[in-house]
Amino acid sequence: MSKALLHFEGLAVLLASLYFYAHEGGSWWLFFLCLFLPDLSILGYMFNKKAGAISYNAGHTYVLPLILLVLSMMWHHPLFLSLSLIWIAHIGMDRMIGYGLKYPDHFKKTHLQKVKNTY
Repeated sequence: MSKALLHFEGLAVLLASLYFYAHEGGSWWLFFLCLFLPDLSILGYMFNKKAGAISYNAGHTYVLPLILLVLSMMWHHPLFLSLSLIWIAHIGMDRMIGYGLKYPDHFKKTHLQKVKNTY
């Protein structure tokens, strides 16, 4: 149940970010152009596994896009708002399909794999 709930949570985040993006009138060209930009954080793996996990996780936690979201609202900056919602949508999409935060010992070892299905 826990694992399914986390996947459903990712879907809910994705749908909510899509709703707010559409509500704010964001450019769909920008959305599709930037949707996979957080995956550039994988470039940290060019250095080593630990640096890769740190950079990947920094790009795939909600903390930074939520900070950007709050700042965009404080500054009334529509581009930052759009980018934060795209970033949040990306993370929600990843969680929905089962991609999690990385452990430093192996690229394919994620926090979602540690969650047990309990029914």
